[in-house]
Amino acid sequence: MTISSVELDKLIKFGEENGASYIDLRLQEKTYESIIVDNGVVREYSVDISKGVGIRVIVNDYEGYASTNDLRIEKIKEAILDAIKSAKALENKAYKIELYSRPVYKDKIISHYATDALEVDPSEKIDLLMNMYKLAKSIEGIISVSPRYGYEVDHRIFVSSNGDYIDVTTRLIGIGLYIVGQTEGVTERLWDSNSRIAGWEYLKNLDIEKFTLENAKLVVEATRAPAIKPGKYVAVLDNEIVGLMLHEAFGHATEGDIVEAKGSVLEGKIGKQVASELVTIVDDGRIDGGYYLPYDDEGTPKIKVKTVEKGILKTFLHSLSTAKKLGGKPTGNARSMSYSHTLLVRQTNTYMEPGDWKVEELFRDTRKGIYIKGKGALGGQVDPAMGTFTFTAGPSYLIENGEPTKLVRGVMLSGFILETLKNVDAVANDLIVHTNVFGGCGKGGQIVRVGDGGPHIRVKEITIGSGR
Repeated sequence: MTISSVELDKLIKFGEENGASYIDLRLQEKTYESIIVDNGVVREYSVDISKGVGIRVIVNDYEGYASTNDLRIEKIKEAILDAIKSAKALENKAYKIELYSRPVYKDKIISHYATDALEVDPSEKIDLLMNMYKLAKSIEGIISVSPRYGYEVDHRIFVSSNGDYIDVTTRLIGIGLYIVGQTEGVTERLWDSNSRIAGWEYLKNLDIEKFTLENAKLVVEATRAPAIKPGKYVAVLDNEIVGLMLHEAFGHATEGDIVEAKGSVLEGKIGKQVASELVTIVDDGRIDGGYYLPYDDEGTPKIKVKTVEKGILKTFLHSLSTAKKLGGKPTGNARSMSYSHTLLVRQTNTYMEPGDWKVEELFRDTRKGIYIKGKGALGGQVDPAMGTFTFTAGPSYLIENGEPTKLVRGVMLSGFILETLKNVDAVANDLIVHTNVFGGCGKGGQIVRVGDGGPHIRVKEITIGSGR
């Protein structure tokens, strides 16, 4: 991005001179490289580059937005005037806004990487995916293989009339594998991926052969597996399904704008027990393995937030405006999909803190139940206002005599999230958090990168149905 700090200061002053009591600029340049191989043929190789600036102003306590992908100074000034007009047009027709007053921050951060993947020869990336295709096809019963590669460089600069200047560049890389297996007319599908905040070195050091063959063998095995009998079970949940459940069924209900809109089952429950005392739930922008977000899109540091501590709801996730309105403190959770989008309260990396059980001890103590796996999960439905959820997990295992035994086809789990969290009676010590370069969290028409995870946990009762 070619706009100097001096020019940015002048743009801020231009906004103030034209009536803005507050103004911030969000500059972004994002590059996304994607390769998809479909059954041995390169179906897509694309490099998408976008850049622009988003403007937010407050005029007479009303908020206005505008954006432009033309970074010439005169065009940005036009967008600033558009944002001011938008704010003035809302006077007496919308809710007033007030921002929490916080310290000024100045910082420049580049996420850790060794080799920029954009500088790696494209043929090396294609060869990697072709090798995955050949490995998966070597397993009898595999009828379709689609490996993919993704690499994202997201550079964001935030400046405000308060004096903030935050410059953050994040690199995210990963591989994914969509495979279809078939045995005697029974078909199973599975998607799995591995992503990391890193450069090309991550894929060079990843055991691609193990990743590919394990998934190919699992999907074929799943075609032969029986469906589970629906009912209530004692369940051990693995790291992935714990993260999915926390993010979707619980995390959204902690987002301050949802609480403000009366759409959260957690409204009015600060200080009250919402989970087992074994449960501590965290939103953290800097956790290893997750998506790296040291500052949000309001320039607020993304602090480690314990929304739940030992079963007690402690806080919601906040932007500067929801913190002010709901009487909380900013948590660094104001995020936007891109420079052209408005700010929403969003999660970063949602996970449960580890306990003191060893995973093998947890199984031995369970004796009989079901081991629910997140790999291959197909998503589901949640209602943050009611606290209900339905998820389809991946191929899972029966627990017999204290250990996982027979594979069963993908299962469906459902219930009320607060009831489920209160039923947690054992938490293991094996915390794992992951993110994904191929997707993210959707809300309000925007998708942002997130992470989730946790340790293995045991739930003493959960409703299970057949997911296929």
